Amino acid sequence: MHLKRLSLINYKNIKELEIELSPKINCFIGNNGMGKTNLLDAVYYLSFCKSYFSSTDQLNIKHDELFMVLEGNYQRKEMDELIYCGLKRGQKKNFKRNKKEYKKLSEHIGLLPIVMVSPADVRLITDGSEERRKYMDSVISQYDRKYLDDLIRYNRVILQRNKLLKDFARRGKFEEDSLSIWDEQMVILSASIYEKRKDFLNKLMPVFQEYYNIISQGNERVTLEYKSQLNAHSMRDLLRHARLKDQVMQYTTVGIHKDDLILSLGDYPIKKMGSQGQQKTYLIALKLAQFEFIKKLSEYNPILLLDDIFDKLDAERVEQIVHLVSEERFGQIFISDTNRDHLDQILSSSNLTYKLFGLNNGSVVGL
Repeated sequence: MHLKRLSLINYKNIKELEIELSPKINCFIGNNGMGKTNLLDAVYYLSFCKSYFSSTDQLNIKHDELFMVLEGNYQRKEMDELIYCGLKRGQKKNFKRNKKEYKKLSEHIGLLPIVMVSPADVRLITDGSEERRKYMDSVISQYDRKYLDDLIRYNRVILQRNKLLKDFARRGKFEEDSLSIWDEQMVILSASIYEKRKDFLNKLMPVFQEYYNIISQGNERVTLEYKSQLNAHSMRDLLRHARLKDQVMQYTTVGIHKDDLILSLGDYPIKKMGSQGQQKTYLIALKLAQFEFIKKLSEYNPILLLDDIFDKLDAERVEQIVHLVSEERFGQIFISDTNRDHLDQILSSSNLTYKLFGLNNGSVVGL
């Protein structure tokens, strides 16, 4: 599977752009703010129906414009796939596959597997547990449709349960039977989501450690631990013991929506002990392990988006990454950088076909 042609209108700082792409390596060179990241983000959008960086769709429309359009022509299973997204200000986005609109956007997730590596990934280390849960959910949802459906249902249950707890407080009356209806759904959905998250982390961990060892040349030890209240207790027991606290707080204080990942370098949190280079190595290794994981479960190599990945890395780590992305194990790759030397290193190290694009103010320019 690969993206053959990409067309953008009014996406962020890109007024209008249409490019034919290589099925293997596509490199984008330009100064900061010229549109490289936005172009890669558009490719991500066509797979996930949303931006990698912004949760508000309206912010993706170019300033002072009324609409945006994204369109990608893919080759998949020896057949062409046309994916289209149109969005007008103040309206709902229109997402189509081969000119047929999706009834639910969740139906599209997993059709075009993709992995994005970006400087913004540092949020996985610096931000709260919600970012790390989103990471798990985004990966598992690409290959497990039931997981995505269960997760959507679970989040709706939490909203309804919290609304009920607030209603109890407002009326000064607690109704056990009403709450039990939502509790039972939480028990069922939590068990399924928890087991799939645990299985995902167990399989990802050794691949992640292998990639980190390659990039760091075996100089450091890293771990990735799944933290969940369900590791030690059943969901039913957790809800029973938290009943009074939930009433007082007026929201659900236990469940898989509290899960987290513990990211460690040696015996310490990488957030506190890791240098910028070590943190970046950790995140790149994690994303490359994610690529391998999805690849094994999918019919295709995921598209790999590498946005400015060499910054803050020493020469030895850059060299290891260059060797990795030059190998045949990957499918179509998009790489952006301000430094042409890095891109030339990759292209000279590989026998794969490639295209090199210059970007300036959202437009493709000659190099």
